[in-house]
Amino acid sequence: MGRFLTLLAAALALLAPSLAEADPADIDAAARGVVRIVIIAEDGDELLPVSHGTGFAVTANKVVTNAHVVRDAMLDDELRIGIVPSGGGEAVYGRVLAASAKTDLALVQITGSLRLPPLALSGGTPPDSGEVTSVGYPMNVDRAQGLAIGDIFRSQPPVKSRGFISGARPSRQFDSILHTAPIARGNSGGPLLDGCGRVLGVNSFGADNDSGDAEFFFAVSNRELLPFLRANNVTPRVNELPCRSMAELDEAESDRIEREQMAARQALAERAEASRTKRVRAQLEAEQAVITEREDRVFLAFVLLLVAFGLGQWAMALFNRDPRDEKRLRMVAAGTAVVVLAALAAYITRPGLDEIDRRVAAAMQPDAPNTSPEDPATGDLALQCSLLPERSRVTSAEAEGLDFDWAEGGCVNGRTQYGFSGGTWSRVFVPNAEDAVSVNSFDPDRRIYRVERYLLPRSAMEDARAARGKYKAPVCGEEGAAGKLGDLQTEVLAQLPQQPNERLAYECSVRP
Repeated sequence: MGRFLTLLAAALALLAPSLAEADPADIDAAARGVVRIVIIAEDGDELLPVSHGTGFAVTANKVVTNAHVVRDAMLDDELRIGIVPSGGGEAVYGRVLAASAKTDLALVQITGSLRLPPLALSGGTPPDSGEVTSVGYPMNVDRAQGLAIGDIFRSQPPVKSRGFISGARPSRQFDSILHTAPIARGNSGGPLLDGCGRVLGVNSFGADNDSGDAEFFFAVSNRELLPFLRANNVTPRVNELPCRSMAELDEAESDRIEREQMAARQALAERAEASRTKRVRAQLEAEQAVITEREDRVFLAFVLLLVAFGLGQWAMALFNRDPRDEKRLRMVAAGTAVVVLAALAAYITRPGLDEIDRRVAAAMQPDAPNTSPEDPATGDLALQCSLLPERSRVTSAEAEGLDFDWAEGGCVNGRTQYGFSGGTWSRVFVPNAEDAVSVNSFDPDRRIYRVERYLLPRSAMEDARAARGKYKAPVCGEEGAAGKLGDLQTEVLAQLPQQPNERLAYECSVRP
């Protein structure tokens, strides 16, 4: 039996790389919105924890957990619900907005000033395989650490445990996900996350393991969670895009750039060949045309000279016949002079051999670009941008189109908002209301707008806000404003992780 289990483990190890592996940065980002939920009794001025579980934010001030986690507080008005954030900050109280015993779900409203980063829910059909992570506060870990009763009210990072989905199945009359990411008492109500940190379900209970069988655990599926939230007027963030790692996205982007470069080189070679062929054709045509025109002019001059000679013979015949007919003689003489001058003009104005080069150069001039005022190639642009899913990695952001106004020089609302550094126009956005730093960049030539989001813990956000507060965007028109802003943004950029959590790529076109 032991040998069989060893072989089985080896086989699973070989298969594991083919499954979607969790990105630690995404799991850490999702864990910012995970809280410990404590049921509290009061003994005078002393707060006594009765039990605890886990919850996670679905809006800034609403938390989901299991109904059985808050059942005692719902039955006893003297018990209170404490919410302890994981990323720092004071614990606050909450109250139950809705609960469903059938699906073991509850929605808790935060009554204090605490605001949490909401987790995104994975949309579509629940997966039937793949790596998952349970996040929560198991009691056995608290006991192993020897935490005192008061420590339960202190902000602490949640425990993360990995496993695999074993299947989706109905259980206890609700839709659930069977998995092997370990949970224990205290994990109830915590999220089950996919590799991108998106919620697949709400951890609820584990299989009986008294007989020593393999341990399996159940999470309430999003098929139950989404209708529950919507029935209680909560619109969660739902993400139905495939879960792709940033490494996969970078590799795909590198392949795309390589393909574009190869296509550009091929197009350049084709244009060069077409230009060479065009030049050879233009050279032959110009040579033939110029030589033909030269011969025609020389022939015309010769014919005119013959006409002039004939007129001269006629004039001599008139003179010999009647020298006194001066009027006719003057007319014939004038006609002869005119024809001679025309012959000289035809000969002198014949094209020279240098005309061949001029005609070839004129034939090689590029066609005028087809531009219109509604679609300017440069300058100020009013754009509408559409998300490119194949070039994006979205875990929590709202993946929608956007309108974007670009002013030459990176000027927006009287300030130089986009700095220029390393050949890239970019803007660092550090909001006060969200624990995420965005680096927005724009390529005016290709009209590609890109947003890279870094989901940071509270302490890192405070450092980023402090760095951002040290500078002010230069006014538009200031000499070197874009380059100056590019330099000023470097202190904030230096504090960001090497890889963003999300990348949203947009293709933009002029708004109609």
